[in-house]
Amino acid sequence: MSVSYPKFATKLKRLYHLIIIRPLSVMNKPKYLSRPAFLLLFLFSSLFTGLNLKAQDGKALFQTNCASCHALNKKLTGPALAGLEDRGPWSDRKKLYAWIRNPAGFAKTDAYSAALIKEYGVLMTGFNALTDGEIDAIVTYINTPPPAGTPASGAAAPAEAPEDNSFLFGILALVLGVVALILLQINSNLKKLADHKVGIERAEPVPFWKNKAYIATATILLFLIGGYFTIQGAIGLGRQTNYQPEQPIYYSHKVHAGINQVNCLYCHGGAMEGKHANIPSVNVCMNCHMAINEYKGPELVREDGSKVDGTAEIQKLYKYAGWDPAVNKYTAEGKPIEWIKIHNLPDHVYFNHSQHTKAGGVQCQTCHGPIQEMGEVYQFSNLSMGWCINCHRETSVKFKDNGFYSMYEKFHNDIKAGKMDSVTVEKIGGTECQKCHY
Repeated sequence: MSVSYPKFATKLKRLYHLIIIRPLSVMNKPKYLSRPAFLLLFLFSSLFTGLNLKAQDGKALFQTNCASCHALNKKLTGPALAGLEDRGPWSDRKKLYAWIRNPAGFAKTDAYSAALIKEYGVLMTGFNALTDGEIDAIVTYINTPPPAGTPASGAAAPAEAPEDNSFLFGILALVLGVVALILLQINSNLKKLADHKVGIERAEPVPFWKNKAYIATATILLFLIGGYFTIQGAIGLGRQTNYQPEQPIYYSHKVHAGINQVNCLYCHGGAMEGKHANIPSVNVCMNCHMAINEYKGPELVREDGSKVDGTAEIQKLYKYAGWDPAVNKYTAEGKPIEWIKIHNLPDHVYFNHSQHTKAGGVQCQTCHGPIQEMGEVYQFSNLSMGWCINCHRETSVKFKDNGFYSMYEKFHNDIKAGKMDSVTVEKIGGTECQKCHY
């Protein structure tokens, strides 16, 4: 993990000055910082230090935000990112920031990015939450060659999960907190000795468990921390990003949709014409697997590294279908495969596949990620309300040669007159509550 050690050292020096040097220098003065004030200064300093270290971790940021669609030296859903500053307008960081945060808006004024969208057939998701410093950290990671012997991002070697040092930062903050409390107590004792030396008698200090300032500070901190985690838990309730259940049969979209180029609509026929992208029945699978009873493709590996016997998985299909490959006919009663649903929306949310795929021309990968590269399918997007609304605000509707939008005469006339170059989903009511909620 890449850590900004010079900044960390600078903050530690400042913390040392606040906790040790300054209390000793003002020990004999009537005005000095109280212990709760020192404690708050320490906690905020530790918090900001941890946040700074995490923000500058380019590798973790890349793995979290970019790796699902991009590799360093290999094309995936999007282009390879190595040497990105030598291509197009990306040597200008301001333009790069604008593109990453609002791809749809930037592509309207930049021919290179518009050509990228046309070439790959997918509009990149905007990352409004990334700061300039975080984007710079990602670019630094992209521009830093991996050590010799280390597979580049997107290579055949299994991708490692981004390293998370939050627990270590928490332990460090706890240890430093204990040290700060000890130093504060030392500061108090030294002041007491100094006062006694000049003849000033001080009353015995109130124990910390009875000190109102300590109690108030602790209560406020607990309230803030508890409130933060409560809000985060409530926001994340029902979200299933990266949800990847083990299915009754190991079905690889990488083999079917990727290597063998099976069209998505062959299995999910309702995705273009209906509200739901239906799960195929067993007989749809058997259309091919009556003849294909042995797997001879690339090695299949689960997320945990265990190998999968593709031929044995086909035999599971035969059991569900009641098919006997020895005599090439159905010899038993078939039963449906109990696939586990992955992409779930709340009951009060209305979603129509055909409205997005047929009318809107949205590609499968926009919501489902690089589905053609997945072994076992997982939920790529968080499918939250904010995620959907941002997409509606930024995505342009395909008005040209699209009869579904012929009713919007004013927008057609404005486009012809040059008053506007495109219409977003928001402009045709895509952010109105009743569009998605009954």
